[in-house]
Amino acid sequence: MSDAHNALITEFYRAFQRLDADAMSACYSDDVIFSDPAFGELRGRDVGDMWRMLTTRAKDFSLTFDQVRSDDTRGSAHWVATYLFSATGNTVVNDIQARFVFRDGKICEHHDHFDLWRWSRQALGTKGLLLGWTPLVKNAVRAQARKGLKAFQASR
Repeated sequence: MSDAHNALITEFYRAFQRLDADAMSACYSDDVIFSDPAFGELRGRDVGDMWRMLTTRAKDFSLTFDQVRSDDTRGSAHWVATYLFSATGNTVVNDIQARFVFRDGKICEHHDHFDLWRWSRQALGTKGLLLGWTPLVKNAVRAQARKGLKAFQASR
């Protein structure tokens, strides 16, 4: 177990609870790689901008985290985010398992894993229930997430 890496993960999620994307980004290396089912793979500044976009737009947001574990190079945590999905007004409870890789006291890789079909059922309602498991909807979710990120970046 690495106390320093556990503290870094804890710092990241406490910043997330405060919706402080700058503090979250400070936990990352400049060349960080992030991935999740909604955005796919993001790198570098795009990762911090994704968190800035999500924290800026968060409505009725809460976050819990636990099971923080790490060693000298890798770590993991479990977290649950509850929020209002703005496109539909539906409440989403997203249960996520995170994996991390560390380098020089920073997070250099962050991979979030969650059930995109479960997410789409909550976020999109009937459409997500019926079609959320299909590649068509998965690709549409990813395209919309990336489009939103690009628009957010262009507005800054």
